[in-house]
Amino acid sequence: MGILIDYRAPGPFTDLSGVDPAALRGVATDPVGLCRPVSRLVIQPHDAKAASIADERLAENQIRPAAALVERLLAVDPAPLSEQREAGLRVVGTCRHFAVLACALLRNAGYAARVRCGFATYFQPGQALDHWVIEYRGAEDDRWIRLDPEHLGGSAFPLAAGLKPGDLKPGDFLTGAEAWAAYRRGEVDGATFGVYGTENFGPAEIRGNAVKDLAALNKVESLPWDEWGRMTDAFAGRTGADYDALLDELAAVCEADEPAALSELYQNPVFEVPAEMLR
Repeated sequence: MGILIDYRAPGPFTDLSGVDPAALRGVATDPVGLCRPVSRLVIQPHDAKAASIADERLAENQIRPAAALVERLLAVDPAPLSEQREAGLRVVGTCRHFAVLACALLRNAGYAARVRCGFATYFQPGQALDHWVIEYRGAEDDRWIRLDPEHLGGSAFPLAAGLKPGDLKPGDFLTGAEAWAAYRRGEVDGATFGVYGTENFGPAEIRGNAVKDLAALNKVESLPWDEWGRMTDAFAGRTGADYDALLDELAAVCEADEPAALSELYQNPVFEVPAEMLR
């Protein structure tokens, strides 16, 4: 039996209750303002060398909890998170880390927020690239608003013309579940979905992100390279019609967006993140 999911309450990786309140001093109170500083708190591994970040710090991208990310940030520079940070004073992470920090800040301020794992269409024309964003709802909002915290404060590389990172429009970003449903309907070319700078493209990437998206909807935001359940077999092409049918069910439940049903489906051992990945 599923349980209701409270997106205002923190999950295992978004709890900031133990963070020194001084670290959050000066952080805005509106949703977009809360997320805006995140774009200058994390630095991608491929940008770390140019910022003179030591190689041993690259392992920071293995950090899961937002509180541990904040702890690392304060160890590098004790300034509040609201203050501008030079690139070398940021924590090394991926788009997932931007999203988890933004989600944690929103939940800490009492907003309903959640991380979504999927694919952005605004980086490279004709490609849908592995990416993580967040969704939030304010007191007056009747919809989930999609926001890309990594690029909210500006981007180091060109994005699609007219893109509004603070309110992504339909089609800018497809969750893993949305991408899978579109692929199964024949609306998208699965070969164009994958991880930038790698050969990891194809329907297997959509399968993986669909499972990660379900976990994120259950407030468990895995690392991008985590694999569990049947994901490893799926990436290796060792799954068949039965697994794809199960992903069809996943996509339908995610589209319906009923918390109890999301929770119940996540309890399937094929989908639930193992305990060793919850630390």
